[in-house]
Amino acid sequence: MPVPTAPYIGRFAPSPSGPLHMGSLVAAMASYLDAKVHRGTWLLRIEDLDYDRNVKGADAGILASLQRCGMQWDGEATWQSRRLPLYQAALKQLQDDGFVYACGCSRKEIQDSNLQAGAPKNGAAVYPGTCRHGLAPGKAARALRLRVPQGADAVYAFADRWAGPQRQDLANDVGDFIVLRGDGYWAYQLAVVVDDGAQGITQVVRGADLLDSTPRQLYLQDVLGLPHPGFLHVPVVTNDSGEKLSKQTGALAFDTGTQATELLTSALLPAARFLGLDVRAENVEDFWRQAVPAWAQRLSQLPIHA
Repeated sequence: MPVPTAPYIGRFAPSPSGPLHMGSLVAAMASYLDAKVHRGTWLLRIEDLDYDRNVKGADAGILASLQRCGMQWDGEATWQSRRLPLYQAALKQLQDDGFVYACGCSRKEIQDSNLQAGAPKNGAAVYPGTCRHGLAPGKAARALRLRVPQGADAVYAFADRWAGPQRQDLANDVGDFIVLRGDGYWAYQLAVVVDDGAQGITQVVRGADLLDSTPRQLYLQDVLGLPHPGFLHVPVVTNDSGEKLSKQTGALAFDTGTQATELLTSALLPAARFLGLDVRAENVEDFWRQAVPAWAQRLSQLPIHA
C-alpha cells in the first residue's frame, strides 16, 4: 500500500546475535532512508528474545556501528527483553478469546505428517492441526499455537511497496503457528506484532526473508485489534553460495577498526548500490545528503510507490 498521510513511524529491529554486517546494514539503511524521505520517526528496537543466540555486548556494538555510519535513531532504543509483560498480556487476550491451544507435536512428527500427506520432502512444514482439539493421551504440551481461519478467511493479501502484490493462504501454506515456544521463549511473530502495535509503527521496512511472515502478522494484528502497517521488503544480501548473509552463514562486521573513509567505501556505498541508489559521495555526511533524494527516486520506480 502507498505510504499514508498520517505521521510516519518506522523502525529498525536487529537481533544481537553478532555485529552489524552488510546484510543488516542494507535493511537499516532502507528503513532509515524511508523514514527520512517521509519526514518521519525512525525507532531502534533490539530483538533479543532468543536468549540462546544473543552475544554479550552485540547490542552495544550494533548501536555504535549505526552511529558511526551516521544513522541516529529517534528517542531511546528499546529491548524486547524489557517488554515481557506486553507479550504476556497479548497471550492472555488470545487465550481468553479462544485462539490459542497447547500443542505436543515435535518437528519430526509434523514433518512426518506432511510427508504422509504427500508434501515435498524439502518443502515448508505446514502444521496439520493434530492438537487442535486437544492433546492426545500421554502427550505433554511443547508449545502454544494460534488457530488460523479456514476457507476464504484464511487468505491474506497485501501490497508490498517493493515486491508488489502478495497473497498467502494461512490454512494451506502455514497452518496454526506458534506464539509461545516449548522452551518458554516468545515466538517472533507475536513479539514483533505486539511491539509494532505498542510503538505505533506505521511502516515496516525490512529484508525480503521476512516477506513470508507478513500474512501471519497481519492475522495476529486482526485478532489483537491492532492496525495494519504498510510494508516494504528489500532484497537480501547473499554470500557466494547464494545463502542469505547472516551471522549463521559467517557474515563479518563491516566496520571493525575502519576509518570513516573506509567505512564509506567498504560499507555505505556498496549498501546503497545494492539498493539501486546512485550515490557518489566522498564523506559520510555527503553520503546521506545524496542518499535521501536517491531513495525518493528509487521509490518512484517501485511497483507501489508514494
